Amino acid sequence: QVQLVESGGGLVQPGGSLRLSCAASGSIFSINVMGWYRQAPGKQRELVATQTIGGRINYADSVKGRFTISRDNAKNTVYLQMNSLKPEDTAVYYCNANLVVVASPSYRNLEVWGQGTLVTVSS
Repeated sequence: QVQLVESGGGLVQPGGSLRLSCAASGSIFSINVMGWYRQAPGKQRELVATQTIGGRINYADSVKGRFTISRDNAKNTVYLQMNSLKPEDTAVYYCNANLVVVASPSYRNLEVWGQGTLVTVSS
C-alpha cells in the first residue's frame, strides 16, 4: 500500500560524505514526519534525524553539525546529507515515515519503514 525506497548507502572513508534518499509512494494523503534511524551491529536502532511536515527538525546529539536532513514534500522524499563521517557512523540506515493514507471512504494513520541501506565508514 505504501512503500519507502531508500538509496545512497555505500562505503566511504572517514571524513567523507554520503547522501541518502528515501522516496515514499502509494495512497498517501500526507506525511507528518519523515526521518532516519540507524542500527549498528549488536546495538539497538536509534534515531538519527527527523523532520515534520512543518519543517521542525530533530537530530541525535551524535550527528549534530555533521548531518543535515531535508524534505521535498511535493515528491514525498526525505534526504540525509552526511558529512565528516566517522567509523562509528557505520550502520544500516532506515527511513521512517508517519503518514496518513487514503483508506476510502476515510483515512488512517500509518507508520512505515524502509528496507534499510548500509553505510560503512572505513579506511
